[in-house]
Amino acid sequence: MKITILNGNPDDNNAGFDQYLLSLSDQLKNQKHNVQILDLRNMIIGYCMGCFDCWVKTPGLCIVKDDSHRVCEESINSDLVIFASPLIMGFTSALLKKANDKLIPLILYHVELVGNEYHHWARYDKYPFTGLLISKEKDTDDEDVQITSEIYRRDAINFKTSLRFTRFIEDPIEEVIHEINNI
Repeated sequence: MKITILNGNPDDNNAGFDQYLLSLSDQLKNQKHNVQILDLRNMIIGYCMGCFDCWVKTPGLCIVKDDSHRVCEESINSDLVIFASPLIMGFTSALLKKANDKLIPLILYHVELVGNEYHHWARYDKYPFTGLLISKEKDTDDEDVQITSEIYRRDAINFKTSLRFTRFIEDPIEEVIHEINNI
């Protein structure tokens, strides 16, 4: 399975988070998965401006030439994309949110009714499953986790896929690998 991990850890000093992702990646590679970690804090990714040029002028690509092109390419060519971030004020980092927003070129601007809701048309025949890997803050409660997970679950619907798991870096790596291997 080709797996892309979007590391939304904005803090170089949060080495434990990055080390967990590296250990996860190494163990998945030992099981013959193709794994790539994109460290978003080391990439230049602008904010989505809502200009819709990615749908009209440069179909499938953000008009801004930044590293979001690579994030989109790696994501759409994966079997699984893991959104990874420490929770900050009850939600994933602004860095991960910014990268997630820049995935919008992967769908079309047309909408259709899906389960009594309007969602965008697919641009591609196949979309990767998604997973959410987060670390809790001291004051994280179940509601924070539920809201964050629900937002990523609903985002997955729009991207013609599903959120397959929400796990924590406090969980043993073997449990996360088990979730991944059962996709």
